[in-house]
Amino acid sequence: MLTAASTDNTGRQYLPQSPDVLSPNQALMPLSSTVNGQDHLVVGGCDVIELVKQYGSPLYILDEQTLRTTCRQYRDSFQKYYGGESLVIYASKAWSCMAICAIVDSEGLGFDVVSGGELYTTLKAGVSPQKIYFHGNNKSREELNFALDEGVTIIVDNFFELELLKGLTGDRQTTAKIILRLTPGIECHTHEYIRTGHLDSKFGFDPNQIEAAFELVSQAEFLNCIGLHAHIGSQIFEQQPHKDLGDVLAGWYKKAADYGLNPEILNLGGGLGIRYTESDDPPSIEAWSQNVAQSLEAACRSHGIPLPKLIVEPGRSLVGSACVTAYTVGSRKVVPEIRTYVSVDGGMSDNPRPITYQSLYRAVIANRLSAPCEETITVAGKHCESGDVVIKDAQLPMPQPGDILVVLATGAYNYSMASNYNRIGRPAAVLVNDGEAQLIIRRETLEDLVRQDCLPERLRQG
Repeated sequence: MLTAASTDNTGRQYLPQSPDVLSPNQALMPLSSTVNGQDHLVVGGCDVIELVKQYGSPLYILDEQTLRTTCRQYRDSFQKYYGGESLVIYASKAWSCMAICAIVDSEGLGFDVVSGGELYTTLKAGVSPQKIYFHGNNKSREELNFALDEGVTIIVDNFFELELLKGLTGDRQTTAKIILRLTPGIECHTHEYIRTGHLDSKFGFDPNQIEAAFELVSQAEFLNCIGLHAHIGSQIFEQQPHKDLGDVLAGWYKKAADYGLNPEILNLGGGLGIRYTESDDPPSIEAWSQNVAQSLEAACRSHGIPLPKLIVEPGRSLVGSACVTAYTVGSRKVVPEIRTYVSVDGGMSDNPRPITYQSLYRAVIANRLSAPCEETITVAGKHCESGDVVIKDAQLPMPQPGDILVVLATGAYNYSMASNYNRIGRPAAVLVNDGEAQLIIRRETLEDLVRQDCLPERLRQG
């Protein structure tokens, strides 16, 4: 458990207690986080202040212990609670880079990719195509040909894609393994932009389209439907929606047999949330896995079908809590009787979630972890946008220029959604473990920012 904020008004309140038994998605800091004798935050045995001195800031710091622990808790929980075969696959849109792919692959997980770029990255990391599942609501012809060349499983989203695949496989005289994505009509209490399971969604076949999709696939010589898929959202704390989802998918799984289809897989997506603030209270990985596994077993009994291979797709909850982002504090502006702004050397280009989703985060001063929180400030980014605010009304020790401010739980959708807005280079990322730090993503240079620019000769001066 985490120590209660009411009993500790310092950055130490966020340090994980008993990390060996903690579900990583319930921790605000990576599991290896400690404080050293200099009152500095230490992650993976590495002093965060020294990491910034060596690699600069902003800096993503990824804790290998947390990432591996999360993978193992998911994998082991489904093996424990599900009576059939199961596979956990990493939703790599949360953060796709070769080092993360290699770690996740080594823990026996598969991968969900949503673009040719994510597919290429995963393959370059050495992942077997047999463990890769290709999502997307508008895959290009080039992406589908890439997927067919590699032999990955394609999760089909709509009739346009079915017809396109039917033509491509017919031309090749090669069978494609496909999974049909369904829209189950289940809503979760989450942000409007990350609800993907209700009927008004750009994803998947609606209930009134599913049988037509079954019919089309049954008539396609080179399309082999091996399963069904649905995903109901993200950052979910409720358990009931996944109970409902298992029953809905089991019903359609049984119906597929009426069309001569023999699917073997039910993919129930992901969506388990993480703790971004003290008030967040997500279920543990084990509790969520048990709920999904046992609910599907009950649904299969109810519908009289054998247990399929169960696939789940956690993304955020696999990597979100494993990373923190370190910034250097700069300017300060006091607006009397309104607020105090403290600016850092990053912001919306390395973490667009606050300006996009109004997402909440917590932060600590890493070089004074035990200093009491004595003022309420707004952590502002450096970009030329009034809305570039990392954290509004953060409780912190009075930040000083040069302090290292660390934002917690930044592993999911931070680097993956990062941009070069204002022509600012994306940060470096380091992997920390047992006191060693290894660079896994280089910091972009000024030359990187113009590498793809083309200047016509007639526009050159001199």
